Amino acid sequence: MFETLQALKPDAILALVQMFKDDPRSDKIDLGVGVYKDASGNTPVMRAVKAAEQQLWENETSKSYVALTGDPGFSDAMVKLVLGDAVPRATVSAAATPGGTGAVRQAFELIKLARPDARVFVSNPTWPNHLSILEYLGMEMVPYRYFDNETRGVDFDAMLDDLKTAKAGDVVLLHGCCHNPTGANLTMPQWQEVIAVLQQTGAVPMIDIAYQGFGDGLEADAQATRAVAAALPECLIAASCSKNFGIYRERTGILMMIANGTEAKVAQGTLAFLNRQNFSFPPDHGARLVTMILNDDELRTDWMAEVETMRVSMLGLREQLATELRQRAGSDRFGFIAQHRGMFSRLGTTPEMVQKLREDHGIYMVGDSRLNIAGLNANSVPLLAEAIVKAGV
Repeated sequence: MFETLQALKPDAILALVQMFKDDPRSDKIDLGVGVYKDASGNTPVMRAVKAAEQQLWENETSKSYVALTGDPGFSDAMVKLVLGDAVPRATVSAAATPGGTGAVRQAFELIKLARPDARVFVSNPTWPNHLSILEYLGMEMVPYRYFDNETRGVDFDAMLDDLKTAKAGDVVLLHGCCHNPTGANLTMPQWQEVIAVLQQTGAVPMIDIAYQGFGDGLEADAQATRAVAAALPECLIAASCSKNFGIYRERTGILMMIANGTEAKVAQGTLAFLNRQNFSFPPDHGARLVTMILNDDELRTDWMAEVETMRVSMLGLREQLATELRQRAGSDRFGFIAQHRGMFSRLGTTPEMVQKLREDHGIYMVGDSRLNIAGLNANSVPLLAEAIVKAGV
C-alpha cells in the first residue's frame, strides 16, 4: 500500500525554521514564524495564564471528557469576547476546536456538508493554510484581489469588483483584523461596503479572526466581525486563542455559526457531528484557562493589560522600523509599515530579494516577503533596516 505514497512539498515556514537553526551567524534575525516574541526573543507564558493554571492545578478533580463541542462555558465566554452583543446568543452555535486551524478546517467541512458546490472566495494573498486545506478537501477556490503591491495597502476597488461576482451559496473568506500575511486592513467604511456587496449577492461570510487585540485593541479589532454578523442572516467565524492568550501549544480555538430559524436549531448538533468525525472531543486545557480568565475580573484585567502591552510593543517596533528606513532610504516609501496592524507586514518585494536578504544578511522571512514584526526588538530593528536598504528592496 504505502509504496504508492509520494513525497509532499514541505511547509515553507517550517523549512525556514530549520534553515534559521542551521545558520551559524550570531546576528541572524528570524522574522518567519508567526509567534509573538518579547524583547528577549522569548514567547512568554502570560501572567494570567500562569495564575489560571495554578488555580486549575489546585482545584481540578477530573480529566474526563467534557463534550463533543467542548465546555459550554468556553463557548459563552468566546462568543462574548468576539461578538459582544452584536447578535442574540441564541442564534450562535459554537464548537471548541484544536486551535484556529481546527476551526477553519471544521468550517470548510461544514460548508462542504451544507453546499457541496459552494465556491470559497479567498483574498490574494491569504494565509497559506486556507488554500492548502481547501485544495485537500477538493473545494473550489476563487481568489479576489486584495493587496496592492505598489502602495502596500488594500486594492479596495478591485476587491469589491471581484466580490461582486460571488453568488448566493458561495462563501467569502475575510480576515477579521490584522490581515495575514499583509498587515493591510480595511477601514470600517470599507467594511460597510463589503457588507453591502454580501447582502446584494447572497454570499455567506466566513471570518477568520486570529489576532484580536493585536491591532487596534480588543474591542476595536472585533468591530468589523460584529458588524458583519449583525448585518447578515448567516455567518461563520473561526477564532483562535493562540496569539492573544499566548497558548499556541494548547491548540485552543472555536468555530461559531450564526443562523436563524430552523437552521439554528440543528446547527449545534451538526457541529458536534463534525467534531466526532474528525477528533471526537476537543482539547480542554487551553479552553479551560481561557474560560477562567474571561470570567474572573482580576485575571481578565491582568490579561487585557498584558495584551495591550504586546500590542503597543508591536506598534512601537513598526514606528521604529519605518523611521529607521526613512532615514536610511531618504524617502517615505516604507511608511506603510507603520500603517499596517498586527504581527505581520508584507514588504512587497520579490522572492529573489528575500533570498538575498537571507543569504547576505541573515534576515529570515517568508518567500512572499511577509515579516513578523514581533520577531524584532529595539536592537535588531536598525540591523533589519540597514539590510533592507543595502539589498535594494
